[in-house]
Amino acid sequence: MTRLSYFLGLAALAAVTSVRAGELPAEIKQAGALKLTVNSTYAPMEYRDPASNELVGLDIDLANELAKRLGGLKIVWSETPFAELIPSLQTKRADFIISGISDRASRRESADFVDYLTTGPQFFVMAESEAKAATDLCGKKVGTTRSTSFPVEIEKWSKPNCEAAGKPAIQYVPGENSIDVRNQLKQGRIDAAVQGSETLPYAQTQEPGKYRVVGEPFARGYQGIMFRKDDAVLREAVTEKLTAMIADGAYKAVLDKWGLGANAVTQPLLNAAPQ
Repeated sequence: MTRLSYFLGLAALAAVTSVRAGELPAEIKQAGALKLTVNSTYAPMEYRDPASNELVGLDIDLANELAKRLGGLKIVWSETPFAELIPSLQTKRADFIISGISDRASRRESADFVDYLTTGPQFFVMAESEAKAATDLCGKKVGTTRSTSFPVEIEKWSKPNCEAAGKPAIQYVPGENSIDVRNQLKQGRIDAAVQGSETLPYAQTQEPGKYRVVGEPFARGYQGIMFRKDDAVLREAVTEKLTAMIADGAYKAVLDKWGLGANAVTQPLLNAAPQ
């Protein structure tokens, strides 16, 4: 992110002068609850604990703390496929989305993002793979979740690093979610896969010795809390509480719990991802 976009983000966060700090929309205040939906296949952001079947993860912990600070609101959780997250917001089945969703310019036509975590796509392979460098994947089958930004990022990386060097392009193979993609990799249907850098450490701890990361993240972005554009009141209330969590250490404690302290932001950013 450039210095200019950084300051533009700060300016935008302060621009809604008609919204009083900490104010909640009347319907949420009256209900005393938030409706939130997640795609629970993206550990460690949100997933079902295999032992307890409870919904857990970094996003779950952040949302619970935000709800507590927003006047002790109850959260009514629901689950949906990743592709249905944005429709859930637009149809008001969810008050906002905090579910491992990337801030993307194409998604900002009808929504705003309060960015709270750095992220980036990263190649990984089975431990026994012969691939040592990312360029070893040129011409290979690489899987990733179809409804994310990663298919586009793979293509953007392949053009200068494979095709421009006279090598065949990466062959993108779609998957339904990160679990499906990892299963394709284990079954040998693809040669490599791409997930967000925030999810790979967890996957490696769950299946020790199974996967090997290849190279560094090949793009940089942000995950954001997604709000309807006409819901500035709720967006500003959540931003205020998240800012306070960063300042008092509660945000850091959640990220550290899930091993993602290195993915922290120093303050919430509005629509800050470059793509």
